[in-house]
Formats: sequence, C-alpha cells, structure tokens
Amino acid sequence: MLTNEIMYKALVEKDVSFEGTFIAAVKTTGIFCRPTCTARKPKIENVEFFNTTKEAILKGYRPCKVCNPLEKIGETPDYIKGLLTEMNADPAVKFKDWDLVQRGIEPSKLRRWFLKNHGITFHAYQRMYRINSAFKKIQNGESVTSVAFDAGYESLSGFTDSFKSIFGVSPSNSKDKQLINITRIETPLGTMYACATGQGICLLEFTDRKMLETELKALSKRLNANIIQGANPHFETLKQQLEEYFEGQRKEFTVPLVSQGSEFQESVWTALQTIPYGSTRSYKNQAASINKPEAIRAVANANGMNRISILIPCHRVIGEDGSLTGYGGGLWRKKWLLDLEKSHS
Repeated sequence: MLTNEIMYKALVEKDVSFEGTFIAAVKTTGIFCRPTCTARKPKIENVEFFNTTKEAILKGYRPCKVCNPLEKIGETPDYIKGLLTEMNADPAVKFKDWDLVQRGIEPSKLRRWFLKNHGITFHAYQRMYRINSAFKKIQNGESVTSVAFDAGYESLSGFTDSFKSIFGVSPSNSKDKQLINITRIETPLGTMYACATGQGICLLEFTDRKMLETELKALSKRLNANIIQGANPHFETLKQQLEEYFEGQRKEFTVPLVSQGSEFQESVWTALQTIPYGSTRSYKNQAASINKPEAIRAVANANGMNRISILIPCHRVIGEDGSLTGYGGGLWRKKWLLDLEKSHS
C-alpha cells in the first residue's frame, strides 16, 4: 500500500521511482512538489499528499518553482525534438558543440538531459542513432560501403569498428542479427522502459523492477538481437495508447506485441489478454481457462515471466481469497491499476 509514511520516505530520499505516483503539498508554505524536489523537506505532519497536481491546485496550493511539478517529467523539450527530427530525416547529420551553440543550445544542458533521460550523452546518442539506421539499411539489402558513407563515416574501417563495438559482429556478418530499440516512457506510476522490434512491442517494464536486467538479457538472447537506443514507429502508438489508458479512456490495446516465450508461457499470456478490463481472475481460474487446472503454480510462474506489463494484464490475476499477490512492479502498483480500471468500468 502507498501509505503516507512510504510517500514521505520517498520525498525525503528524493526517490525517482516514485515520480508520477503522488504530489506532496506543504501546509506551512502552500506549495506542492514532485517526489524528487530538492527543496528543504518539511516535517511529515506538515505534508499533505495528493494523487494529481489538479487535486493540489483545487485545495489552494501553488506549484513549486524548484521542481516545476506542472511540467511533465521526461517530456522532450521542443528544441530537442527539433534536433531529433533532423536526425530522423538525415541520420548522417552530426551536431557538434559549435553547431549547438549557433542554435542557442547550451551543450552541457543538452548533455545533462540525455544522460538523465537516456543514460548516454547526446553525442553518444547521435553515434548510436547513425549505427542504428545503418543496421536497418544493411538488413534491407543495401551495400555496406554505401551505408557507411551515407551514415557520415569518412572510412569503411571506422564504420566497421563502430559497428562491431555495438553489435559484436562486422556489418557483413550482421544479416542474422536483429535490432531491438529501447526508450523511456513516463507514466503516473513511474518511469518505464519499452522495447520494440519491427514487428511490435517486446517489453514494457518499470525501471525499478528487480528482474529488468535479467529480462533484457533473456530477450536479447532469444531474439539474437542487440538492444540500443533508437526510434521505432511502435513507440508512438504505445505512448498514445498508454496515455489514453491512464486517463481512463482506453480499455483495450491494439499496438502489436512480440511476447517471445515457451508454448506454455504463450498460452498463459494469451489467456491473460482475455481477462476483461476492470475484472480479475484467480490463478486457479486462469489455469482452468487453458485446460491446465493442475498447473496453478506453473501459471503463476508464467505470469511472473511476463515482460509486457499492463498490455498483457497480469495485474488482473489475484489470489483465490481475493488477496493481491505476485506483481513484479510492486503490489501498490497492482492495486493502483485495478482501482483505475474499476473506477472506469
């Protein structure tokens, strides 16, 4: 349960994993903040917690000027969107610090934003993006030489070295390799990582999930693919549908999924997707639904191996006695999701 004590502890520790889950309002100052605000922390008896900024505003609180809680955390600023649009139109384009300064962009500010939101610098992101685009062209049959120079490399050897450092194989030996793109998505329940291939979404997990690193490695091995930052058309569809879901406006997802499991796991995950929005099912009932009434524990394990949270709704499976059990994202998130769906059913 997301109690006042838990939220206050997150506020004091500036725990980023709680971003989007609550708003903290200070009674003595009349100001409300996000969980990661760096301002001096008040005593717990002087803090009032809300689910949204709207609730805090309606109670008469005003937004903090330090943490800017009315700004959507993780949202890409317009000046960065402009750079990404140009990169998408021409992957060979290279923005050096001088180019950024000429556009009125502070290089260090851009670097900090990319480190915070993508875990790498902007220049590293550019290199990754160029290699990503080159990989896709080679997969589509274009020659390695033409791809290398189209990507802005001055020599074939330099391109090959960069390519091998990311994919572990030379460009000419990469035909059997796949590419998995990864991006960050901000939600009311915290930051999530999404992964996608050309076929669809293959992972959606909260960034604080303990099994995340293991899941990424297993996914990479199963698909014989490298996971790198990059654009993917399925991401835009996913972001839009998730936003509609969290606003209570969407009950079914249509974005394509690539679940990648054993035959038994796939049957369990398929059954999960038949549980109606706003409803729950016990592990026993889920096992019976796939004609495996004796496999309750195996079904529970398969639920736990689900890498596509929310879209494959393992949060809708509960204990036989109605208790909330077994959710990798945390039981408080499971309750939040069930309460959301119940309120809009």
